Amino acid sequence: MSASSLALANLRAFIPSSDFELSKRFYCDLGFNLGYDGEDIAILEMGNHSFLLQKYYDEAWAKNCMMQIIVNDLDSWWQHIDALKLPEKYDVLHPSAPKLQPWGMRVAYLHDPAGVLWHISEQPSLS
Repeated sequence: MSASSLALANLRAFIPSSDFELSKRFYCDLGFNLGYDGEDIAILEMGNHSFLLQKYYDEAWAKNCMMQIIVNDLDSWWQHIDALKLPEKYDVLHPSAPKLQPWGMRVAYLHDPAGVLWHISEQPSLS
């Protein structure tokens, strides 16, 4: 088998939901589009990127699951996240504002309704 035949076309994670309908609304409010909406699975898309939201919940897994989004303009993303008033609307933990982390990236943190932790990270400059 050659290396070119092993090339990836896409890579998607499966994310749990404790309330499938609520989680779909949460992600659509965040800016994802519902590419597929099935009985037990939904595909949430943003540009060329996507993940699979499951109608499945395991508390230990959800509370230990983390995802990372790398963006070019974290301040714009933070303004968008903050304006959504997610804790009031979805009863989630308050998002954490962008902060420079010890590993050199600025990161904002956001929990979804199931407890999955999202790292919204700014693309490091190449200079």
